[in-house]
Amino acid sequence: MTGRVYSKKMTPVGDIYIVAENGILSAIYMGEDDFMEGEEVSSLQFDPSNTLIRKCTLQLEEYFDGHRKEFDIPIEPNGTDFQKAVWKELCLIPFGETRSYQEIAAGIGKDKAVRAIGQANKANRLPIIIPCHRVIGKNKSLTGYAGSRTEIKEILLSLEGAHYAK
Repeated sequence: MTGRVYSKKMTPVGDIYIVAENGILSAIYMGEDDFMEGEEVSSLQFDPSNTLIRKCTLQLEEYFDGHRKEFDIPIEPNGTDFQKAVWKELCLIPFGETRSYQEIAAGIGKDKAVRAIGQANKANRLPIIIPCHRVIGKNKSLTGYAGSRTEIKEILLSLEGAHYAK
């Protein structure tokens, strides 16, 4: 037994798969395809009653109901030092606000790393909790989310009341 558990939650952006390991949230997947691609499902145990899974599910429900603006779930994102710096910067973007890729690059002291910011966002295994959806183009346009799924970004930003170009 690896201690890895998961559950599934229906949300306004579709099914979200929540994965936890040893009391730490390890991944949130937007849809079954992402879940199947990102996890060795046979090594996971379906356990919606797991304490951390229940806490995450409740906080996601509160978020989608408009009652939660911040999450307090234990996370330890795995990535490069650059990715971790980007994700830390993303967590500083307040609910309902957005930043451009350029602003994130400047925030971590890497002005020329705009494309790399996009790649770090794409590698984020904890979307919503680490709010990569709040990063948009310099012209306020929606750009790729989870690769190219801007409809998810639009739903999340609309839910938060954020301003962006439609």
